[in-house]
Amino acid sequence: MLTKALKARQARLQGEKGFTLIELLAVIVILGIIAVIAIPLIGNIIDNSKEDSDVATARQLYDAARLYVIGEKAGDFANNLEVSLANLKSENYVDDNIALPSTKKLITDAKVTFDADGQLQSVSITPAPQGSAAGTYTADEVLQVDSTTTAPATP
Repeated sequence: MLTKALKARQARLQGEKGFTLIELLAVIVILGIIAVIAIPLIGNIIDNSKEDSDVATARQLYDAARLYVIGEKAGDFANNLEVSLANLKSENYVDDNIALPSTKKLITDAKVTFDADGQLQSVSITPAPQGSAAGTYTADEVLQVDSTTTAPATP
């Protein structure tokens, strides 16, 4: 009985050898449409993540500069205080080999500028991050990196 069922199945499948050309073309066209839609979306996601990581690096420099002012200058922000990358490196507030995530280039210079009240004005990074001509981030850009936390209180 089993052999009879196997022979019947073989007879039924004997004419079917694979996919037709039309079926293969349809699959290729569908995959092509998916690729045309997905590739630009993935590219945008990658570009956005690079920009976000550069802003996060600016935020790290800002946080290090605040710690530097509090620790080394006794919290005295003075008039338009500007903290340079050299100051932060010399006192070990940042690594010597800090780099931009988007370009993987070492940051050669950075300046964090505060007003007299200790509020952030800007963060400038050299070389400029990818997609930024000046390499300067405003206080709003830097402080919005992590919207779940707020900026530290002014000492």
